[in-house]
Amino acid sequence: MAPPPTPQTMKERILETADKLFYLQGIRAIGVDTIAAEIGISKRTLYNHFPSKDALIAAYLERRFVKPRPSDKPPAEQILGTFDSLERRFAAKDFRGCPFVNAVAELGPKDRAVKKIAIAFKESRRVWFRERLNELGVAEADALATQLVLLVDGSIAQDLVRDDPAMARAAKEAAKVLLRNAGVDVGDAEKTAVTHSKRTPH
Repeated sequence: MAPPPTPQTMKERILETADKLFYLQGIRAIGVDTIAAEIGISKRTLYNHFPSKDALIAAYLERRFVKPRPSDKPPAEQILGTFDSLERRFAAKDFRGCPFVNAVAELGPKDRAVKKIAIAFKESRRVWFRERLNELGVAEADALATQLVLLVDGSIAQDLVRDDPAMARAAKEAAKVLLRNAGVDVGDAEKTAVTHSKRTPH
């Protein structure tokens, strides 16, 4: 018999509530009063766990900083699967874009703490692409990784404007073109392989 779930600590409740409200309604729109009222606690209790709204914002973004799970799938399949995951996420009713981009847009580039976390997240995704491309033997893996993250971010922006999950599919097709130009065979997802071509991705 499975053990009962561990009860949430007050800190976890505060962070989970802040996560939901910040992401769905915006960081500037939500004050600590709103978060405390949603939970049914005093502001003092909230500040006992997070000394300022800035500290809570940083904790919210760090909570969203989730690394991709390890996978046994071929590297090219993992790369293209990123866009499949995006399409599913776009179709969700609660999708409001990238929380890191949203935070920088709301708070401005002068908020160095927020910008630092956002840059770290975006770079971690770029490095993940680069690692998969290195596994495939792509010559210009670093440059191609940058191009792939641009497709990711571009598809997110297009979906937010158009409310159309198919934007992820279009980005996936563009990613296939980039991978083929780099010498990666993406014709069969189950038998993804690399040719030994060392062409530079365009």
